[in-house]
Amino acid sequence: MMNLKQASLSEVREKAAAAKQASRQLGTLSTGQKNEALLLMADALINEQASILQANEADLTAGKENGLSESLLDRLALTPARIAAMAEGLRQIVELPDPIGDTLEEIRRPNGLLIVKKRVPIGVIGIVYEARPNVTVDAAGLCLKTGNAVVLRGGSSALHSNRRIVEVLHEALAQSEVPADALQLVYSADRSSVDEMLKLNGLLDVVIPRGGQSLIQTVVRNATVPVIETGAGICHTYIDSEADPSMAIPIALNAKVQRPSVCNAMETLIVHRDFAQRHLSELTDKMREQNVELRGCPETMRLAVGVKQASEEDWATEYNDYILNIKVVNNPDEALEHIRRYGTMHSEAIVTENAETAQRFLEEVDAAAVYHNASTRFTDGFEFGFGAEIGISTQKLHARGPMGLPALTSTKYIIYGNGQIR
Repeated sequence: MMNLKQASLSEVREKAAAAKQASRQLGTLSTGQKNEALLLMADALINEQASILQANEADLTAGKENGLSESLLDRLALTPARIAAMAEGLRQIVELPDPIGDTLEEIRRPNGLLIVKKRVPIGVIGIVYEARPNVTVDAAGLCLKTGNAVVLRGGSSALHSNRRIVEVLHEALAQSEVPADALQLVYSADRSSVDEMLKLNGLLDVVIPRGGQSLIQTVVRNATVPVIETGAGICHTYIDSEADPSMAIPIALNAKVQRPSVCNAMETLIVHRDFAQRHLSELTDKMREQNVELRGCPETMRLAVGVKQASEEDWATEYNDYILNIKVVNNPDEALEHIRRYGTMHSEAIVTENAETAQRFLEEVDAAAVYHNASTRFTDGFEFGFGAEIGISTQKLHARGPMGLPALTSTKYIIYGNGQIR
């Protein structure tokens, strides 16, 4: 059996080549054949829950010994409920329309040529991600449904969990028409395995990074394979002067504390001075009750107790933890300027009863998802009705926002003639 900590560089190339070969068969399968495989995978996760949890416990134990933060341990941890959610995500993907083969456009030329534009698989997708074992299942399900083979390289902290999950999924695929080689997991925890993946032109058609800013920028800077960039989530919620406090305070709490370790959690709360003078003390009290460490501007420190001075670095930090920045502003212009300066074009929210102010915010904020009177925590493929998601793209080419099935397709022009020459 291959050692979890060591593998030759050839492991990456061999698995990518196997995925490439499998992609040719996978791309010819019907929707029914792919859906049957996904249902088998979902059942297998439930049936093998005990062994998956045992593997996850080994990762959690190692993570604690290595000093992983509570937020990272939360990302890493699996529970029966989380495994059930992973299986349900696969079943939801089954219920979604298969985009492969969809006709997007038909053009009849004056010379009689019929040009048809159709959706086709991308081919082989490489995914580099950190900590969260559920990504293994989400990525497998979305890629296989769209006829794409996938090469996964998870974080070293989740090696045992990811390996057992893929073993379980392979056992399920062996009972289906989907070739098991279409799903590959790189075992090597060495950084060089990522470097090699990023340069597998001809084997990988695209690489998608999922993780923190450091991982994403490493992939973007070093890849020669095309990259779909998923972004870090420095997400803001702006509470306007005309916000309803009975709505604004629960939204802010949910955006921060419901699950702080994920990319759509709020990192900075921006509050209009008028609202802050009336309600900021109550809001910060509730945050502290949830063990949130507060950092803020001088006005925040004046209006609320227990707030540390926020540094320039704080405003530009994705904490993924129980830490919140608070900025008091005089008007929506200052809120918009702060978001332009520190936002990562992920998810931004405004809470206000003023429709005109809300509309201006929705139009002027440049982000993949912009909310009015709702928590940023909804930026998620499952919540958007996509089933699972492959990631949340903050770039503007090909795909933006939560990437579901259509984002994992390319297009092909098919031209029908009857003897035309040029």
